[in-house]
Amino acid sequence: MRKVILRDRRKIPPFNEPARELSVLTKPLWLHQRDVLARYTTEEHEVDSLEQIKVGPVEMLVHRDNLYFDAEFIDEFVQRARALGKACRVAFSLDDRAINGHAIYLQEGIQREGQHYVADLWYYPHGVEPDAIPLVIDTEPREVGFYHVPTHMANPYGDLVYDLPTKPFLSIEHWVHVLHANVDFGIFAIGARFERDAERNVGLNLKLLWRGMVERKQVLTTSALVKIGKNCSIDPTATIQGPTFIGNNVSIGAGAVVGNCTIGDNVTIDQGCQLMLSVVGNGSFLPFRAALYRSVLMENCVLAQNSCLQMTVVGRGSFIGAGNTFTDFNLVDRPVRSYFNGTLQDTGMTALGGAVGHNVRIGSGMVIFPARMIDSDVILFATPDRRVVRKNVLWEDSDHLGLENGESLHPRLYPRD
Repeated sequence: MRKVILRDRRKIPPFNEPARELSVLTKPLWLHQRDVLARYTTEEHEVDSLEQIKVGPVEMLVHRDNLYFDAEFIDEFVQRARALGKACRVAFSLDDRAINGHAIYLQEGIQREGQHYVADLWYYPHGVEPDAIPLVIDTEPREVGFYHVPTHMANPYGDLVYDLPTKPFLSIEHWVHVLHANVDFGIFAIGARFERDAERNVGLNLKLLWRGMVERKQVLTTSALVKIGKNCSIDPTATIQGPTFIGNNVSIGAGAVVGNCTIGDNVTIDQGCQLMLSVVGNGSFLPFRAALYRSVLMENCVLAQNSCLQMTVVGRGSFIGAGNTFTDFNLVDRPVRSYFNGTLQDTGMTALGGAVGHNVRIGSGMVIFPARMIDSDVILFATPDRRVVRKNVLWEDSDHLGLENGESLHPRLYPRD
């Protein structure tokens, strides 16, 4: 089958790169898409629009390059489309809780048409056709609570829950979607899928129980759920619970706690670090007592001691100094909002951290308010008049621009459009 990729050249703040270049589960999105589709496609073409696709009687899968989906989703779409034998476009029901509750905010790629949501993923059995029927895919979400808070704090939002898709699909057009693709539609959804399978399959439960007995471990800590790469050094006092995926050449120190995470290659996690539902990119370094909760570090990041990131995304090559805190909950009763297409819009989130671009340097002792963005190539250090970040920080606000003689020792590598 021929794969045709529709290029989306929009740069996503604060990273100032197209979605295809951003990391999802320690891989660039374009590579993640290629790996998921490898079993179905034998050739690949890139175009800017459907009109540029060469017409011919060839079985074809067409998708935009900012889409996140996984193997379970694409398996159902392709198999049902082939069984249908007609040109079709991916669609979702209006009451799909994962799409309606999380995916439709801050984006334009999943749009309502009639009684469905549709997105830019098509199947053509005999080449491009003018009309494609909607093929409705159920993401099969599972409701999962994420914060145990007093009822008066949950209002006016209601219960603080996520609807995790076990067949995830997302259009990445904002940094919040990068967070969703890695965490809520990524590793968190993998955990939800495991729970689903365990409920349905008695044999799986028996196999996990037997593995725990053989290894003398609690089930969530066994090799069935904690996958460890080659040449890793893990202190015996570290606690690692699955589903967790650890790459090659990883070092985890004494007393570290890692729960339901994806950790790339050549990562160092020192003693006392706390990681939960997070993704750590290749080559990253977490000194002692650093903490990640439902957050993402892309490649070659440093998160220094006593810093705490909650529901936050950090771009590649960035440094977060000691004692920084990224807050995630509005103290006033209003939805968390973020900029999209030049206006403040609802994120659909009751709690949300911040976003740090690529090649950023942040000194010690800063507090960053919810949903704030720090542009790529920025340097920030705490001063009496800026220790709390209350608004987005642009490259023009960077502290390196105030050096003597206007000399900049920190290059700009990721300019905006």
